[in-house]
Amino acid sequence: MSRIGKKPVVIPQGVEVKIDGNNVVTVKGPKGQLTKSFSPEMNIVVEEGNVVVTTPSNDKKHRSLHGLTRTLIANMVEGVTQGFFKNLELVGVGYRAQLQGNKLVLSMGYSHPVEFVAPEGITFEVPAQTKITVRGIDKQLVGQIAAEIRSVREPEPYLGKGIRYEGENVRRKEGKTGKK
Repeated sequence: MSRIGKKPVVIPQGVEVKIDGNNVVTVKGPKGQLTKSFSPEMNIVVEEGNVVVTTPSNDKKHRSLHGLTRTLIANMVEGVTQGFFKNLELVGVGYRAQLQGNKLVLSMGYSHPVEFVAPEGITFEVPAQTKITVRGIDKQLVGQIAAEIRSVREPEPYLGKGIRYEGENVRRKEGKTGKK
């Protein structure tokens, strides 16, 4: 049995959880609504203000799905109550970001600006020209969009220039040495 899977997911005040017959879980809260389909082999029930996930047997597949299912439901509940965000930093001379409506425009040293249109459920914030915040209620989507923005110019190991997550440690390499 998964230690994480055994813990019940507490449903906070103002959050509504519905479970369809085919293990389609819908979580509705103050920030929005999320729907996700889970494996029909898992048993998901709402008991006394908690969501409880149990396994039908103790084989390897069910054990691996147990903790995963519980964590995904917990992330859905947290997303509709608090939301998720990722902070990115732009490091390099002339690298900057700006917001035009719901579109993020990056100047990253290319011959053209790179534009990102915010998908549904995602908002961009640019508190400074070298900082970007990606916000949303779906943890997976927030991480995916942040990774796509970072992939425009990943931090390079010699000068450390590029787009990095806030607090990310970029391993630096030593440059060439001169002839002797």
